[in-house]
Amino acid sequence: MIPRIHKQGSSTRGLLNYLYGKGTHDEHVDPHLVASFDHLMAPDPGRAPSATKEDLQRLLDQPLHLLDEDRRPDQHVWHCSVRAAATDRILSDEEWAEIARRVVAATGIDPGDADSAGCRWAAVRHADDHIHIVATLVREDGRRPDHHRSGRRAQAECRLIEKELGLHQVTPGDGTAAKRATSAERHKAERTGRERTAREELRETVRRAVAGATGQEEFFDRLAAAGLLIRKRVAPSGDLLGYKVALPDDRNKDNEPVFYSGSTLAPDLSSPRIRERWALPAEAAAATDDSGPEQPALPPVTGPAFARRRATAATWQALLIIDHGSDGAAAAQIAAAGEVLDALAKTSAAHTRTELREAAFAFERAGRSHIRAVRGHDRALRQAARDLVHSGPALGRGEDGATTAMLIDMVFFLAIAAASWHAKRHHSQQAAAARQAAEHLRAAYQAASAEPMAALCQHGHRLAPRIRQRQTGLLQQVLPELAEQVLAEAGWPALAATLDDAHRAGHDPAALLTEATRRRELDTAGSVSDVLVWRLRRSAHLPALPENAHATPARDHRHNPSSTAPIAQPAPDVTNDSSRRR
Repeated sequence: MIPRIHKQGSSTRGLLNYLYGKGTHDEHVDPHLVASFDHLMAPDPGRAPSATKEDLQRLLDQPLHLLDEDRRPDQHVWHCSVRAAATDRILSDEEWAEIARRVVAATGIDPGDADSAGCRWAAVRHADDHIHIVATLVREDGRRPDHHRSGRRAQAECRLIEKELGLHQVTPGDGTAAKRATSAERHKAERTGRERTAREELRETVRRAVAGATGQEEFFDRLAAAGLLIRKRVAPSGDLLGYKVALPDDRNKDNEPVFYSGSTLAPDLSSPRIRERWALPAEAAAATDDSGPEQPALPPVTGPAFARRRATAATWQALLIIDHGSDGAAAAQIAAAGEVLDALAKTSAAHTRTELREAAFAFERAGRSHIRAVRGHDRALRQAARDLVHSGPALGRGEDGATTAMLIDMVFFLAIAAASWHAKRHHSQQAAAARQAAEHLRAAYQAASAEPMAALCQHGHRLAPRIRQRQTGLLQQVLPELAEQVLAEAGWPALAATLDDAHRAGHDPAALLTEATRRRELDTAGSVSDVLVWRLRRSAHLPALPENAHATPARDHRHNPSSTAPIAQPAPDVTNDSSRRR
């Protein structure tokens, strides 16, 4: 059940006209009063033939007109809507009436005490799933009500109502969520045929523009390239004070573009919060240069596949920090993971793009909490996002497709780690958002991995019988409790091929497999073989998809130790993996 406190107004009659009208899409059916300050003695212009909206407005505003004109507040109309979940049963008028009385009492509009003067209010129902409460912000004794933080007070009361009435229990928030689209914005999106509201489209576009950006100029260039209209607020010194963006075709009644500031799109998209991403990492890098040995320069990104390998390594390092780092460092990693998801959604192949976009859209809520991100720890992930953007779109096949599956696999683990991290700190909305993102990532992984896993399985089927027998024995030796399950999985040939590739690349397959099984408990893995394939190919620096995956059957190479598979340009070492389950 979602209560929403709307912006205060100056016209009681104007609001009543809307509540008792047909609605913008004739959606208001049977508007009528369900409760009021005088226990339904107020006139109901919806059902009482002799009552008018003017009668109800006069009754509600009577305390206002008893005041001298200079004491009357300009914005005296309080408006709250309370909406049930789509899955809830249809509540009766009597139940909605009780909900209205509890909400006005909890918010301080009408405490309901015999010794306390309250405001005049009325609750109107014009649809099955919600009511609107209108009140005049002047009490019967002429004083103003104490309705400070009425939104949070209404939320707390609705959480109690949900439990008592057996309704869907909404995950409580902490005030860090992005502002929801208004009903007017939603109706406008429906009229114009938009899948999402302008606010939501702008939020997604700005998030993609900031993903991996290293400065103000690049950020605004990306916004312009995305087709947005931009307004900047600049100080006399030339410093950026703020910015606003608009969709070119989103216009108001005067045919002017509707601009949104970054802070109204999301708290972390305000100009100061975005600048933190640019400034603090540089300071942290300088501190590192002054206090420690020089770090070797990473090779330049040479294409989408290499960018994805680098991003996979950075994601693994982020997982370590989330599991073992400070809260501020972990919060920075989770926030930066959102940038990687935005970049991945923007540059991936069409058959994964929808699920990745939904994952990024859901995960953005997981990136904000009252734990402030300590920037600087997230340099590797932000660089990974930048690499993904600048390496360009990836194909859905070959090494590009395989490295995409590998990266999605690791980002899935990160989403699960983020959900666990938030849950331990009682961040209910963030944990739920991370879990929702993980489900979209699971679907994206299945789409991305189908072709490369099929190719790896073909590669495994072409192994010589003696090699297949050797890998079977190795599996039974290292994983005796899971060997039977793995051998029955569709992905076992891919794992056998991977073990063989590792051997030909000069690694000890038994040692690699032993180490891989220590990184995460495998008993409840959805596909043990899938998990181990990517884990081994990452840790052994094997190409995600060998060049000979579609070649002729491999020979037994025990008499040809110099035979090796092509090895991709090495990524930073990833010798462990998350302790999460897919």
